[in-house]
Amino acid sequence: MMTNRVRGEAPVMLGGESFTLCLTLGALAEIESGLDVTSLLELDERLAQLRAGDLILILAALLRGGGHDISRQDLAARPINMHDVVRAIEHAFQMALTPPRGAEDTQTMPGKN
Repeated sequence: MMTNRVRGEAPVMLGGESFTLCLTLGALAEIESGLDVTSLLELDERLAQLRAGDLILILAALLRGGGHDISRQDLAARPINMHDVVRAIEHAFQMALTPPRGAEDTQTMPGKN
């Protein structure tokens, strides 16, 4: 499956099937709410101490961001390679938070002329 790096998509295999993860604003809000955190700093600290249920919640949110409608229950029942899933989640966050090449500071921020 092809992923759109500019959009911040990351590929992942789940039970032999290819999916796309994407950290959208909606997925980020879902993750914050599900992990009961109130700031990105608190989220960063919480991500350092994940439980299996947290991984399912994050994976489900990123899959929805990537356009897939998969429930947490379905994910919990699928055989997955934990190492690959954790790397794909990490990759999705990195892709969303790292600007694409050539987009360094070509636009001015509002109020920063």
